[in-house]
Amino acid sequence: MTHDPNKEIQESSLIGRILSMEALLLLMGIASLAYGIINGATMNIFWGIVIIPGVFLLHKIRKKDWTKHWQEMEAEHKAIQDYEDRKRNSRPIQKDNQDDKQ
Repeated sequence: MTHDPNKEIQESSLIGRILSMEALLLLMGIASLAYGIINGATMNIFWGIVIIPGVFLLHKIRKKDWTKHWQEMEAEHKAIQDYEDRKRNSRPIQKDNQDDKQ
């Protein structure tokens, strides 16, 4: 029997995904919600309702490509800055042209 390191990595990543913080938080939210509903504990229902959507929000945030996001933000900021610079540079020229016409 040969040892396949790729299969070991796949298995450990699968176990890591199953036991990830997000999965544990989701289980905690479901357990809190179920306990609250069964026993009529209002705070447990509240925390279950808060935790469950929070896990999905956390998952979405963690999956986002933040490097690409910041590059897009910098490009947008640079485009706005270039536009404002062109706008500032073109105003004095128009003003000088108006003075020449008078």
